[in-house]
Amino acid sequence: MKIVSLLSLLLSIALMGCNTERPTGNEGPNVLFIIADDLATSALSCYGNALGTSPNIDRLAQEGIRYERAYCQYPVCGPSRASFLSGYYPNATTTYGYVSGRENIGPDRKMLPQLFKENGYVSARVSKIYHMGVPIDIEKGSDGKDDPASWNEKYNSQGPEWRAKGEGELVQGNPDGSLPIKGGNVMTIVKAEGGDLEHSDGKTAQKAIELLKKYRDTSFFLAVGFVRPHVPFVAPAPYFGPYPYEQMVLPQKVAGDWDDIPERGINYVTSVNGQMNIAQQKKALAAYFASVSYMDAQVGKVLDALKEEGLDDNTIVVFTSDHGFHLDEHDFWMKVSLHEESARVPLIIKVPGKRPAVCRSFAELLDLYPTLAELAGIEASQHLQGKSLVPTLDRPDLKVRDMAFSVSQGGRSFLLRNDGWAFIQYDEDAGAGMELYDMKKDPQQYTNLSEDPDQADTVAFFREKLKEKLAEVRQNDLGLSYP
Repeated sequence: MKIVSLLSLLLSIALMGCNTERPTGNEGPNVLFIIADDLATSALSCYGNALGTSPNIDRLAQEGIRYERAYCQYPVCGPSRASFLSGYYPNATTTYGYVSGRENIGPDRKMLPQLFKENGYVSARVSKIYHMGVPIDIEKGSDGKDDPASWNEKYNSQGPEWRAKGEGELVQGNPDGSLPIKGGNVMTIVKAEGGDLEHSDGKTAQKAIELLKKYRDTSFFLAVGFVRPHVPFVAPAPYFGPYPYEQMVLPQKVAGDWDDIPERGINYVTSVNGQMNIAQQKKALAAYFASVSYMDAQVGKVLDALKEEGLDDNTIVVFTSDHGFHLDEHDFWMKVSLHEESARVPLIIKVPGKRPAVCRSFAELLDLYPTLAELAGIEASQHLQGKSLVPTLDRPDLKVRDMAFSVSQGGRSFLLRNDGWAFIQYDEDAGAGMELYDMKKDPQQYTNLSEDPDQADTVAFFREKLKEKLAEVRQNDLGLSYP
């Protein structure tokens, strides 16, 4: 009996020693924050896509609150992520480039994951949360523009990207199909050999599952960044099967579509300057959907593990994207544009004990910071510029915002989106033009009404609202000066 007691004591001491190596945790709920890259809302079945691209994300939407009108604050990876992770609008911090966001807010203010880390949570990152160059940082397995103060642990998910073995094709800037595939921010397609774990997102899901198991008994903030469907469109070949390019239906093409769009409103990548023929446009669309399906399958693995580990009842799950993506609407591709397809994002928040619902309040990615802090019972800075979405969890019919605000092109192009209208202004004096769309009659944004005399009052309303919004955004605690 004495030997058994001694062994028990030694075992207890050993276990205590192991436990002291890990943070002691917090009594609040865990957070599983999942973000895709360049994901168009229209590509998800739960937002109306008829191709069945996203069964796992759809399942999460059926269990949580799906926000129908959520918008990024800058439709480019780096500044968008810097904004919602710091809690400030891009025009408040003058953060418009490929940075983390820390650079312009200083060391004393807390980034979102850092706030959890300093309040008893294990804060861990897998792959792209702050900006990473895709494909370059994924090929190298490098940190990109990370913020070390945000994490207890961080992991990069290296992958071959466009160099993956398989059937490859370049569909941008290759009108006769004669050029080889290449890397960079271009639409290269690879139907890759091998399975999910050959690529970055498969490795990301695997590592995320390992961390769920490792920290199942400790409060955690686990941020999981998937890089698909960002170009290059690389996925294991079976994911392309459901999307034969010949069956893809392109958006409606309207004669003279660009005639009433200001020059700055024509996107930087188009079917025209990309020299894409109809077949190449369809191939790009099919490859995008295949990339979405591959990413969705990895999301499903993580969500399944969350339930298998018994963590589902005490974990807040967020799924979103850093911005949208044009899929040939107006012959536009990729992001940067302030049109609906580029600025709108999917947003799903699942909170234990809250009923599933659909919320039509306008929401911004900036709202995630105060929302998650409030749900965790953590005091956040009073200077955060987002608004908590917590009231919508019990009352999804509640309006948190009357309109959404987004900027682009170095903070010099602006979007205001309300129930009836989308207003875009280029430069603060509108010197480079405006766009105004009746979103009830013209949701595809084909007819710019900004020069219509009948809408002069509407234009005047939005121009005044924009002045007020910019003044509000710049009235912050950062001590920056503005031109």
